[in-house]
Amino acid sequence: MPVMKSVYKTTAAIVLAVTLVACQTLQDNPKQAGGTLLGGGLGALIGSQVGSGKGKLAAVAVGALAGAWAGSEIGKSLDKADRLYEQRNVQDGLEYSQIGQSKAWRNPDSGHSGTITPTRTYRTAEGKNCRDFETTIYVDGKQETGSGRACRRTDGTWQIIQ
Repeated sequence: MPVMKSVYKTTAAIVLAVTLVACQTLQDNPKQAGGTLLGGGLGALIGSQVGSGKGKLAAVAVGALAGAWAGSEIGKSLDKADRLYEQRNVQDGLEYSQIGQSKAWRNPDSGHSGTITPTRTYRTAEGKNCRDFETTIYVDGKQETGSGRACRRTDGTWQIIQ
């Protein structure tokens, strides 16, 4: 029975450590933190089904750490999906929208959304085609607005320069 108590104590310590790491990440990236917690818990559970004695303890530790890492990566990739929707929208909005015409994007998985609205089109002294724009992003019910400038690259894509 002492080995079993040791396994429970170690499992609890690992879950606590993963939780603390996830809590630190929670403010910066809630999706990544949730993935870390879920992955760590599932990894520890799977690890507890492997081996016996000290081998079981190692399996729980490895399972928790591997699960936390995998969950964290999944959480980050969800935020990458939001950025991909936005980046595609920025390229299309700068390329095809008229001044004052907003182009909207929405990630159906996260519910995050936004718009880009060109406000001015001009050519620089160096001959670059540029556009000023305003953007609004909605994340978890909060609205963030900003403005910027983008110029067309030689490959035809728009590069945000300000």
